[in-house]
Amino acid sequence: MPVPRVVHSVRQLRGDVADARSAGRTIGLVPTMGALHEGHLSLVKAAREQCDTTIVTIFVNPTQFGPHEDFDRYPRTMERDLQLLSQVGTDIVFAPDRPTIFPEGFSTYVEPPAVAQRWEGECRPGHFRGVTTVVLKLFNLVGADVAFFGQKDFQQARVIQCMVDDLAVPVSVRVCPTVRESDGLALSSRNRYLDDAQRSRALALWNSLLAAKQLVERGERQARSVCDRMRQRLIESGVDRIDYAALVDPVTLQPVERVQQRTVAIVAAVVGPTRLIDNLEIEPGPI
Repeated sequence: MPVPRVVHSVRQLRGDVADARSAGRTIGLVPTMGALHEGHLSLVKAAREQCDTTIVTIFVNPTQFGPHEDFDRYPRTMERDLQLLSQVGTDIVFAPDRPTIFPEGFSTYVEPPAVAQRWEGECRPGHFRGVTTVVLKLFNLVGADVAFFGQKDFQQARVIQCMVDDLAVPVSVRVCPTVRESDGLALSSRNRYLDDAQRSRALALWNSLLAAKQLVERGERQARSVCDRMRQRLIESGVDRIDYAALVDPVTLQPVERVQQRTVAIVAAVVGPTRLIDNLEIEPGPI
């Protein structure tokens, strides 16, 4: 596979996009913060399958981190990222610096949609304001036909979908399946923070989701009972903090009382120094 063209300026990016457009090529966009893993690469592969030109952005967005979060220690692995992107066939990597995205005097932000209010929105105030602002700016810069996001960040994907719908942004948002380790742990750039013991405890998130799915498949329809089982699994596994363990409507992200149709189990917990999230769609089926 050819080495991707790495561009750092808006002028370079727009020139490359204009060249692709003039050649009649469709454009797929994969926004990332780097520290890439197989989950990210699955998005790039999906973009290559669906579009003619694939653009990956690498930018650690400071506006989506809270004051006591891990912005300073968030892994920056550009050389390795470029090697991985070469292996899956990326055309362009846009790797801007902070002033390119947020120049001096920048003061315009996106107010996130209603689906951003609960869960991550409550646990990480301002997080989705930063996400929607930077993603909308990337959409404007690239002008992609399709943008690819991972289902592991289920709420984030819904936030982006709603923003696109509300603001009539001319891009299709495709959400791709979560990629997991063989034992079920969802791939995340933050997994590298975990030592062996913490990684073992981190499996509690996936196990709690499986417990919820199994309980529903056995006929339980009361969401409270299912959520109690999820929390029990997390506590038994020794996570250090549970931020939420809930069953929500897949469109509105509001909590459900009864599992009567497709529902999403969502969980966020802290293991050691690391906060992790995961989710699983649940279909109740006939009793």
